[in-house]
Amino acid sequence: MGKKIMGLSALFHDAAVAMLDDDQIVFAGHSERYGPKIKLDKHLNKELIRDCVKTHGIPEEVAWYEKPFAKKQRQIYAGEWKQVLSNNSPKAYLKPYMNGAIGGIPSFRAPLSTFEHHYSHACAGYYTSPFRDATIIVIDAIGEWDTLTIWEAKDQKITKLHSTRYPHSLGLLYTAFTDHIGLKPLHEEYITMGMAAYGQPIYYEQIKNQFIQEMGNGSFKLKRNVHKGLAFKPKIKDDMPPEYDIACSIQALTEDVVHNVMRFAQRISKSKNLVYMGGVALNCKANSTITHMWDDVWIMPSPGDSGNALGAALAKRNEWVEWKTPFLGYNIDRPYPVKQIIAELKKTKICGVANGRAEFGPRALGHRSLLADPRGPSIKDKVNAIKKRQKFRPFAPAILEEHVHDYFDMPKGVDISPYMQFTAICKKPHLFPAIVHYDKSSRVQTVGKNDSTGFRKLLEAWYKETGCPMLLNTSLNIRGKPMVNDEQDAKDWEAEYRVKVY
Repeated sequence: MGKKIMGLSALFHDAAVAMLDDDQIVFAGHSERYGPKIKLDKHLNKELIRDCVKTHGIPEEVAWYEKPFAKKQRQIYAGEWKQVLSNNSPKAYLKPYMNGAIGGIPSFRAPLSTFEHHYSHACAGYYTSPFRDATIIVIDAIGEWDTLTIWEAKDQKITKLHSTRYPHSLGLLYTAFTDHIGLKPLHEEYITMGMAAYGQPIYYEQIKNQFIQEMGNGSFKLKRNVHKGLAFKPKIKDDMPPEYDIACSIQALTEDVVHNVMRFAQRISKSKNLVYMGGVALNCKANSTITHMWDDVWIMPSPGDSGNALGAALAKRNEWVEWKTPFLGYNIDRPYPVKQIIAELKKTKICGVANGRAEFGPRALGHRSLLADPRGPSIKDKVNAIKKRQKFRPFAPAILEEHVHDYFDMPKGVDISPYMQFTAICKKPHLFPAIVHYDKSSRVQTVGKNDSTGFRKLLEAWYKETGCPMLLNTSLNIRGKPMVNDEQDAKDWEAEYRVKVY
């Protein structure tokens, strides 16, 4: 067995743990799904670390996802005095986990390395990609100082070519507008993206003129710091509530800025392969508008801060690993119940599945999923009622890969979408109202012929039974709560929400 490297991200949001064993990713999991079950939990959870260590052994190296001193400097600049005065250095924070003070976790002595936040993102993307040469773009809310970085990678060497620094942040701007329209910042940006489909970009010019300073090189700067709010008062165009139109406008502006960044990156980097990382890379609508600009695109399934746990470990290893699967978390080790799920779907149209290893990343891919028959006019309302979501929001379809082009117009350059990272236009929206937005778009998951998971077998069986090659697939959780993780979670969920979970 090779050297074991544990990667960690924590203290901002979406804490996570990852483990490398030589050239294998053997574990990656989110803190939110363990212990107290706090959505996007910023603290490491002892049960998470215990699961990792118990299953995969004691690490020989520990890697942290950011540089603490540089982060303190930026916090001082930003006036974040609570964070500045807190004793949250990685060494002090991790000490109880490493010295055996927390029950169930054996003590281990391992040297601690720290890496820049954006470099961790870059490593998480590049070292899991299929590319030997790549242009790497990282866009998020904030690292230590960097908010946008462009890198060139070749033969396992990653070189920074450009950085945009705090307070100039596209991620913070999107987050600030998420807050502005009444949603939870750093939590519900995906709802802002969903709302955009129901609005018109009528505030685009107002937002652009008030916040964006155009840059001649294709990058950008903000006219003012939006970290602590916007003070944006739109000139209302009609008597209707403006939230959907504001969401549409900030989404359109985000897409345009991303396009500018992509073009700039193409001018300064030679590679035509794109590795795209950071929280903004979770915006699948924007992702779908840039694929035509590159020969190939790789977005690691957890491109946000949780993915930096893996990124820090890969930064320490500094070599490629083979990306095999996103199913890297807690293991519910039992056969995938294809027949039982089919029977329940035919009977009630809806059921849950908690089986195998949990997904690493924010999206359920068939192991911790709430599934439903996507056909018929009432399914969307039924599933939204169970999940306590806004009525307007549709769900993602999971479809047999070989049938995707029969039902969806995929973005140019995208043939498959196994991790729900792109949107496509549904060709038959009247047949599947539960999985399409008002603009006829769907966040598609393709499940390939070479995918040996039970979920692939389920879709094959469902197609054979019904002639429909897809299922509605959403995360097995309730709005604002983490996904079901273990067997007890599944039992509790079934009992509370009266939906069968297999």
